[in-house]
Amino acid sequence: MAAPRKRVPTALLTALALTTASVGLAPAASAYPGPGVVTGDIRVHDPSVVKRPDGSYLVAHTADGIGLKTSTDRTAFRNAGVAFPNGASWTTTYTNGSRNLWAPDISYRNGQYWMYYSASTFGSNRSAIFLATSPSGNSGTWTHRGLVVESRTSDDFNAIDPDLVVDDQGRWWLSFGSFWSGIKMIALNPSTGLRADSTLRPVAGRNGGPIEAPTIVKRGSYHYLFVSFDYCCRGASSTYRVMVGRSTSVTGPYVDRAGRALTSGGGTEILAGQGSVHGPGHQDVFTDVDSDILVYHYYGDDGASRLGINLLAFDSAGWPYVR
Repeated sequence: MAAPRKRVPTALLTALALTTASVGLAPAASAYPGPGVVTGDIRVHDPSVVKRPDGSYLVAHTADGIGLKTSTDRTAFRNAGVAFPNGASWTTTYTNGSRNLWAPDISYRNGQYWMYYSASTFGSNRSAIFLATSPSGNSGTWTHRGLVVESRTSDDFNAIDPDLVVDDQGRWWLSFGSFWSGIKMIALNPSTGLRADSTLRPVAGRNGGPIEAPTIVKRGSYHYLFVSFDYCCRGASSTYRVMVGRSTSVTGPYVDRAGRALTSGGGTEILAGQGSVHGPGHQDVFTDVDSDILVYHYYGDDGASRLGINLLAFDSAGWPYVR
């Protein structure tokens, strides 16, 4: 199921990952495995994946009305329409009338699908994150649940790229952000999925530099914060790469393998462009029966965005690596 193509022997890849891990360095870019084999309708941007109760997969991605894809085996994907086929009129204040909605985060909780998604225009922080829910996840079944958080041009943050995480105490948190002062986190009300208080918590930043697309997962004693550094959306010239830090608390502080704070530009690289894979990023992580799975988009030599899927493992020191 979506096994990665092996450009070098698996044993050598593992040895390289573990050796560099032991000295606190990221693997050389040439050591990264290529994306796993996926087929069908794989032209996506900013993918998020949830495994459905029947064992199939649902992908949500940036598109007019939020694009949907499905797969029964994590390899062959087909188009499944859009979440909002009649548009999302409540978002037009932030999109200048465009139907294009960005960077959904999709999950299945309490018997229904939850989707946080962004409305904005390129390069602007006049942005908003909204919530919708659905009993099936299918096209046209999504109900608008409200505005979660917004940013204005006078703010030092950007309300895009949402990611929901639920901690061990059952508390709901939403991380989000892009450029400006970096990645933020807010508390949510688990009953409504909407914002619970006015506190805005910083969790990562690069002093205004390119950082976005947070994803937080708990494995063992640590919460792992995955982010994308550098530049997306430039086709084959994109320089996106996937970075990670970890913390024993969901709200941080997060540090990288060398102990650098992610709020001060820290981050350990686990995936970057190589060969005909350009700008891999805007990652999502979920658990499947065979492994943790890293999902992302990347650009081919033709500049088109594609779905990337790899297995994700953790070394003896508890740091993730792609395989």
